Amino acid sequence: MPKTYRGKTWDELLVDQEFWTGGRTVTEGDVLGFSGLTGDFNPLHTDEEFARAASPFGTRVPHGPLIHDMYLGLLDRLGLVEGTALAFLELRWKFLAPVLVGDSVHARVRIRDKREMKKPDRGIVTFAITLFNQRSEPVQEGEHTLLMLRRQ
Repeated sequence: MPKTYRGKTWDELLVDQEFWTGGRTVTEGDVLGFSGLTGDFNPLHTDEEFARAASPFGTRVPHGPLIHDMYLGLLDRLGLVEGTALAFLELRWKFLAPVLVGDSVHARVRIRDKREMKKPDRGIVTFAITLFNQRSEPVQEGEHTLLMLRRQ
């Protein structure tokens, strides 16, 4: 099979192998764009005066799923699964600490588990992910399970 992809195949990934993404700073435009895309205009995300009075964080907080999805972009920039991820099978995720506008996030990606499948052209990989802010504090963590291309 000719290699027409940048990502690693199931065969090339090793359990406990670790990768680090680059960083990304959360902007006001990110929050507003995510609100518009999802329709989630909760004032905890979009109204500074409301958030100052009602939020336990004393300010607006970007949507937790926005930060998770920024991780997906960081993973894409890493090129690790580009062209080799066939399907997103499972997601388990925890929100550990708030990420604020102006914070920067980056992630550690570790191969937690691999499983063969009956079809020889694919396998399952579980990735353990921790997102960190610019102070190296963990802010989100979880697991993604992907169906991955396999060499034949």
